[in-house]
Amino acid sequence: MMKVLALSGSLRAVSVNSALLRAAARLAPANVSVAVFSGLGELPLFNPDGEACPHASVIRFFTEVAQADALLIASPEYAHGVTGTIKNALDWLVGYEPFAFKPVAVLNASPRAHHADAALRETLKTMAAVIIEPASITVPLLGAGLDEDGMVSTPAIAAAIQEALVALYDAVVLNKTTAAATFPLA
Repeated sequence: MMKVLALSGSLRAVSVNSALLRAAARLAPANVSVAVFSGLGELPLFNPDGEACPHASVIRFFTEVAQADALLIASPEYAHGVTGTIKNALDWLVGYEPFAFKPVAVLNASPRAHHADAALRETLKTMAAVIIEPASITVPLLGAGLDEDGMVSTPAIAAAIQEALVALYDAVVLNKTTAAATFPLA
């Protein structure tokens, strides 16, 4: 079973990005488990001085990131940039070794949100994440008025989400297979 940790860059109760991630969890193939992390709003503002003795919320975040085979991120665009919520979470992960080379898929809920999408991808690349492009898609939800149930029950949207998750699974499994073939256990 592949474990995917989903991170929403929005703290809004009715966030379309959070709903998109919850829909992905419901639409995941049987061999994929998607868990939406609910604690990004509890993370303290990143301060390198806090790395030596991190807050309990940071330890929980680190643990879940380390246990995940891949990350799935959906974040809105605020003023042509990423949200403070997702930036703060990523700042905590900059020096966290289990994050390096972690497969990541980026879901964009709005075709107009290209500035934040590009900025998020650049940040992730700088942090040595492996962005899985076939799993990183734009789902045209802006103005669609769909909640989580609507996304799950709309065939085109459900199919796009499922295809992205299959692409993420394939990339993670291929990477593990390639690594095992290249570096077989003694």
